[in-house]
Amino acid sequence: MLRRTPWARRAEQGDENPYWISFSDLMSALLLIFILTLVVVIVRLQDQQSALTEAKQTVAQQEAMFVAQVDTLRESERIRAEMLTEIADKLAKQGIEVQVDESNSVLSIPTSLLGFESGSYEVAEAHRGRAVTIGKVVAEVISTDERYRVLDTVFVEGHTDNAPFDGLDGTGNWGLSTFRAISLWRVWESADGANRLKALRSEAGEPLFSVSGYGQTRPVEANQATESGKAKNRRIDLRFTVVRPTAADLAKIVEHEAEVSESVGR
Repeated sequence: MLRRTPWARRAEQGDENPYWISFSDLMSALLLIFILTLVVVIVRLQDQQSALTEAKQTVAQQEAMFVAQVDTLRESERIRAEMLTEIADKLAKQGIEVQVDESNSVLSIPTSLLGFESGSYEVAEAHRGRAVTIGKVVAEVISTDERYRVLDTVFVEGHTDNAPFDGLDGTGNWGLSTFRAISLWRVWESADGANRLKALRSEAGEPLFSVSGYGQTRPVEANQATESGKAKNRRIDLRFTVVRPTAADLAKIVEHEAEVSESVGR
């Protein structure tokens, strides 16, 4: 009688191969790992898509903010140009010629209209009525429809030519230009109609008008070798500045841009 070998007895115990069982388990484990990896990838892709969508929304909001600020600034500049042109036209009809600069932001009043004598800063009495008229027209025009609300400040700036002046306790042309601007402002403060200017306030609640002097440092005519050249620089400018974005507004925009860049870069 033939003796069966161990291998033959194992074959009779069943058809399953232990090696195939191990391979099947391995394939199941790999398939599970693949599925889990795929799920993780899908979740990450969804997170990235969500972040990208949020970033696009932030960019759109940022662009809208920029557009709104630019539109507001353009409208303010348009209103300012409209006011200065209207002031010049109304004064011209009364025989008072003033100049509006190319940027439509400065109204220049030659000091000859105010009768300042050489070295003097007092508005001549014979010219006081003309000075009052200028103030009244300015007050009337910028107060119409409260258009002054687009303005941040109106500077009443005094300017002289480059002829040396040693008076006013050594302050020279700087002191002379400053006191001339102050003198005009005081005429407006005390005159009916023109005195409305001192009551006007900016959106920040501060007085709308302020006074300063620059002496000969900001000439509009470089050639001062002739009397006509010097005369162009002897003037009082009304510089109208419009409300612009604050440092806080600009910082907020920069902060948003940094956040968007960081989100997109993740």
